[in-house]
Amino acid sequence: MHVVHKWASSLMGLVKRHRHPLVVQALRSTVAATIAYVIAKWLSPEPAPLTAPLTALLVVQVTLFATLKTSIRRVNSVVAGVIVAIAFSLLVGLTWWSLALVILAGLAVGHLVRVDEFVAEVAISAMLVLGVTTVGSTAWARIVETLIGAAVGLACNILLAPPVWTEQAGESIEGLARRMRQLMLHMGDEITGGLPVEQAAARLHEARRLDHDIADVDSALRQAEDSLKLNPRVREGLLNRVVLRTGLDTLEICTVVLRVLARTFTDLAKQRAPEPLFSPQTGALVQQLLCEISDAVVSYAVLVTADVSLSAESAEERLAAELRQAGATRDKLAQLLLEEVQQDAGNWHLHGAVLTEVNRILDEMDIEHRSQRLLEELDRHTREQFERLPRLTRLADRLGAPVGAARNRQYLERRSR
Repeated sequence: MHVVHKWASSLMGLVKRHRHPLVVQALRSTVAATIAYVIAKWLSPEPAPLTAPLTALLVVQVTLFATLKTSIRRVNSVVAGVIVAIAFSLLVGLTWWSLALVILAGLAVGHLVRVDEFVAEVAISAMLVLGVTTVGSTAWARIVETLIGAAVGLACNILLAPPVWTEQAGESIEGLARRMRQLMLHMGDEITGGLPVEQAAARLHEARRLDHDIADVDSALRQAEDSLKLNPRVREGLLNRVVLRTGLDTLEICTVVLRVLARTFTDLAKQRAPEPLFSPQTGALVQQLLCEISDAVVSYAVLVTADVSLSAESAEERLAAELRQAGATRDKLAQLLLEEVQQDAGNWHLHGAVLTEVNRILDEMDIEHRSQRLLEELDRHTREQFERLPRLTRLADRLGAPVGAARNRQYLERRSR
């Protein structure tokens, strides 16, 4: 029985790994490159038409939106390089100085035609074509192979839909929230006793390092946003993008406030060393409040990644309960700090800063505040779409399709079900 269970677990793990976006992307790229090479063997006069599989390999990017942009830029870069090579072949042969001129001209033309990351491809295509004697046939063969690779890459993206990277972005957001939670728990545990200045400063540096985590999560989220654009597997891609982006924006603000809170604790440690930062009763309440806020941060991350989580409804209920509890604890802490300030007003500004920073974190995660942010962002995207495609938006309005704020509220209602 144990052997059967172990075999079933291994099989499930294998299936899960095969469904991973990285595995799917590798298979799609391999299939596209192979098909492009087979087609190019039939149509190209070259004995080894490797330009076609190379183009397909570069064109089949992680997302369909990126693939379309890459296809256009790569075809433009190759065609521009071939034209440069033909122009030089009519005037000079292949020498060291003509090669230098071809490279320089290719790079200049690449910037002129705005092929972005494929600027070097213009010079590469020009060198490869200029380096053969039959410039005309080689030039056309390279263009044909490039078009074959680009066409096969686009076809693979249409027939084999690119993976959606929202799950990976959601995991990155939740991972950031859990790191913030660990930092807050450590800060809460340390303030109940005498906190050395060096230890408080170490927590401040740890809070500052969260900026690097924000950059990593932002990169994963950008990839997820691209994977939602023009993807036939995705419904309501705009809503998903806005929900994830606003969620990350909120967590980023919370990390900034958390860094300021760590700086406040460091300043308190400098002022009160070697005594504790707070009285025993107040310190215990600050520790409790940080623990409650840290739990709310994780629940917020689970809520904003609801499309990649099965616990969205319970996360919203849990977040609301945790915010209410944290608000009640904050009120008790405010009363205790007021009593301490009345007895000793030497550090009143630092005590007030602690309350201010806590309030900002709670306000950023407020559920009503989040809904308002979502509506504002959706309305902004709707206005931008109307400015780009005014006729299409008016046609949808005449046909009875919900647009603007009405459609956005329908999105949020569907999501909350």
